[in-house]
Formats: sequence, structure tokens, C-alpha cells
Amino acid sequence: MDINFINQTTLRVRYGETDQMGYVYYGNYAQYFEVGRVEAMREAGMSYRELEETGYMLPVVNLQVNYLLPAKYDDLVTVKTEIVSLKGARLLFQYEILKENSVLCNGETTLVFVNKLTMRPTPPPKNFIGLIESLNK
Repeated sequence: MDINFINQTTLRVRYGETDQMGYVYYGNYAQYFEVGRVEAMREAGMSYRELEETGYMLPVVNLQVNYLLPAKYDDLVTVKTEIVSLKGARLLFQYEILKENSVLCNGETTLVFVNKLTMRPTPPPKNFIGLIESLNK
């Protein structure tokens, strides 16, 4: 099922997230994606905590990043997160990290619904599917 839900959240680059040149260390962009993903899920109507409390986990099984321009210490950046599709147990997110009107990086993650007890892939909960269907109306 294709989805078109977009969330934007802002964050300020902290000193500890940068390297010696003052640029955001490349591995920290995955954490910025996570901030965007968590906030998008919350705004869409279901938090990660709620999913976990009902017996589901959503581990990342794929991460892809394109670095275009560096973010620097103390920059205020926007993490634009789109929930793109739900296919079986797989949930696809796409991201852009922006400073003002410039795209600093983009990427995507694929997450898979798993049963919290067995850690095996499982279909998403029915209430999540209903929530996603309501976003597409």
C-alpha cells in the first residue's frame, strides 16, 4: 500500500555530534532519521511505545544515505520524513535533512514489523493498518 504522509521536525546540531572540522559526523545522520521517524509515527497516530506495548518491534533492516552538503555545529536543521509504503511487514520511510532551503542529505530506511517475543517478521497490527489507510484519504 502506498502512503503519502509527511512530517517535519527541527533540531539543533550539538557539539558532540560533530567531528574535528565542526561537521556532523556521518553516522549521526541515521540518528536524525530516527528522530524524524519517531515524530512522524507519533503525528500519524501511533508511537513506537504503543507498538512495543502491543507486542511489536520495528527494527531497521535497510539504511541508505546520500550526503550532499555538511551540517555544522549549532545549525538548525529540519528533518523531513515521509512514510512511503507498507508492503507486507515492511514499512518504508524517506528523509531529507534541510538547512533553510538547501538539502544536506537524503535517504531512506526500511523497517520490518516483528513479533516482540519471537523476533520473527509478522504482519502489522490491524489498528496500524487502519491508521495508515486513514492517512491516505
